[in-house]
Amino acid sequence: MVLDHTRFADVVVVAPRGRIDHATSEGVREALAPFLARCTADGDRVVLDLAGVEYISSAGLRVLMLAAKQARVQQGFFAVAAAQPLVLEILEISKFTLVLRTLPTVRDAVTAASPAGLAAFERG
Repeated sequence: MVLDHTRFADVVVVAPRGRIDHATSEGVREALAPFLARCTADGDRVVLDLAGVEYISSAGLRVLMLAAKQARVQQGFFAVAAAQPLVLEILEISKFTLVLRTLPTVRDAVTAASPAGLAAFERG
C-alpha cells in the first residue's frame, strides 16, 4: 500500500486510504516503516492521518500498536488523528485510545508534535 505523506517542518503526516485489515495491514506496516525509522527524539515526528481510513481490523490495530511501540522505544512522537467515526469507535472499544496518542484533527496532532510543524502547517 502506498501512503500519501506531507512534511510540515519536522512533522510528517502520513495518510493511508481505504481499509486497514488482514489483506492490507502488512502493506501499511511496510509503507510506514521508513517514516518510523526516522521517528526519534531528534528526528521526525509522525502523525498518522486516519481521515481516509474507512475500517480497521485487529490486524490493523496491531500495526498501530507496533508503530507506537517503536516510536516510544526510539523516544519519538507518534500520534493518530482525524479518525472516522467507525474507526474511532473501534479504537475506543478496543481501548487503543489509552495506548495511542489519539487526536481529533491533524492540526491538533501537528500542534502536539512540534511548534515548527504547526508554523509550517499554518503556512499551508
